[in-house]
Amino acid sequence: MAKQQPSSAKASTRRGQKYNFSVIIEKDESGYYVGRVPALRSCYTQAKTLPELYKRLEQLVSLCLEVEKKDFKQKIPQNQFIGIQNLEFAK
Repeated sequence: MAKQQPSSAKASTRRGQKYNFSVIIEKDESGYYVGRVPALRSCYTQAKTLPELYKRLEQLVSLCLEVEKKDFKQKIPQNQFIGIQNLEFAK
């Protein structure tokens, strides 16, 4: 069994600045783990195992931070994680 990681990820840039992001991890119907960083645009990836997902997320967050700073030139939000619930909705 894979070691569980906290619900937030830390990433540092080349200049040493550190960020703390909430990461949402789900398992899809095919058995793949899907990780998403809501604070960064289009920042999501998938992997067959959790350790591989964590590795991919670390690389991806670094790339997304570069794009956010270079292309969007906006402050990167550092939202505080409060919690998550699984809700059911009927139509």
